Amino acid sequence: MSEFRPRTGVTPYISVDGARRAIDFYVKAFGGIEREAIPNETGDRLIHGQVDINGSPVFVCDFFPDYGYPPVAPQAFNLHLHVDDAQMWWDRAVAAGATIQSPIKVEFWGDIYGQLKDPFGVTWAIGQPKTPE
Repeated sequence: MSEFRPRTGVTPYISVDGARRAIDFYVKAFGGIEREAIPNETGDRLIHGQVDINGSPVFVCDFFPDYGYPPVAPQAFNLHLHVDDAQMWWDRAVAAGATIQSPIKVEFWGDIYGQLKDPFGVTWAIGQPKTPE
């Protein structure tokens, strides 16, 4: 087992079309740290990858229709990044190629918040308390 794999908590594990490219994007867009990228037997897809983002691991793999895991569009979830400087995180992600789904602004509940979609269809929320915690 990798020394970087979490021992407790909940870790998102997302399947995308192009896990290698997704890890590279997450490094660029979210300041991620690549921890692991294990290719399949033919080397054309990843059976497992890990990138740490904002101190938390995110597991990533390709779809494997040949093993019963066909491509499906991400739905009914987003990955939330709670940060100290939402505008910096937002600007970096947009510059890397994320598309704006909901503009970053002060929301009715008081936090700075917005949503982006990465090139792989995954929705990311970026939030920051309006006042320091």
